[in-house]
Amino acid sequence: MTASNFAFGLGVGTHNSNAEWLELYYPLPVLAPSEALAGAAKKYDNDRTLGKDQLETLAHELDKAGEREHAMLARRVRDSGRPAACVLLDNEEPPSNVPEAYLKLHLISHRLVRPHGTKLDGLFAILPNVAWTGEGAIDIAELPERQLAARLRGEVLEVSSIDKFPKMSNYVVPAGVRIAHTARVRLGAYLGEGTTVMHEGFVNFNAGTEGPGMIEGRISAGVMIGAHSDLGGGASTMGTLSGGGKLINGMGEGCLVGANGGTGIPLGDRCTIEAGLYITAGTRVTLIDAKGHPVETVKAQKLAGKPDLLFRRNSTTGTVECLTNRSSVELNDELHAHN
Repeated sequence: MTASNFAFGLGVGTHNSNAEWLELYYPLPVLAPSEALAGAAKKYDNDRTLGKDQLETLAHELDKAGEREHAMLARRVRDSGRPAACVLLDNEEPPSNVPEAYLKLHLISHRLVRPHGTKLDGLFAILPNVAWTGEGAIDIAELPERQLAARLRGEVLEVSSIDKFPKMSNYVVPAGVRIAHTARVRLGAYLGEGTTVMHEGFVNFNAGTEGPGMIEGRISAGVMIGAHSDLGGGASTMGTLSGGGKLINGMGEGCLVGANGGTGIPLGDRCTIEAGLYITAGTRVTLIDAKGHPVETVKAQKLAGKPDLLFRRNSTTGTVECLTNRSSVELNDELHAHN
């Protein structure tokens, strides 16, 4: 990634009564914009709300830069009368305001940037907590008045959530995915083509799947799931916001975490955790060789990232055991090692 012209977006969004940003929608975000596109956007402050004249000037400059689609968008936004912002991120730095934060979240959900591919430090302090309703984003302090106004019209203002993050599907619907319950996938999630998120599945921001794969459990912030991997019903992954510290957790390709299981360590390719077993970095694991004999006991963290492992609990002793998946023999030497 170059140090300049990191990303561009023309967004339309929502203000509260103090003209402060609540959220923004970027239909055409661009990663590594051309010099011509960046040049057309450089004069605009990332946090400034653009007026009609500024949007017309921007549209004219985008036309000159050969960016016809963005010029057309600028004119449509101008005619809408909605609050708009033009954001150019010169460098890959943490977001400094709401328009920048929303552009970064869009970049991930549009699959332009992978989780951990853009700096999101300080994101929670920047994003406002918002009431997400059938009438759009509403400032929490202004919600009671809007609810009363709806009642006086004989209506009920439906509040779907109170959160800093909206659901992804109201902003981005990536190609080739199925989401059974859209409220369970936050903006800033990365869903690779072929991903299915079932009703109880959940995907946080800055996390996601390579696809294809089946997600019936929880993908916590910062966690990436490899292709052809399944997260069973009620299963979960420990993320950086849920006790995982700075360890970047994830699952490789062809993995399976059974129902109500989970992992607090990154799994290599073709690993399996049996149903109901949760592996954390400190879990004591007994290594079993190809003949079924115990070799040594280690903390699970020592096995982080290693492929072709099967984690199970011995039903007699209750001991957590690890052995090589029968479909592969490459890890036998690792399991036999005593150092």
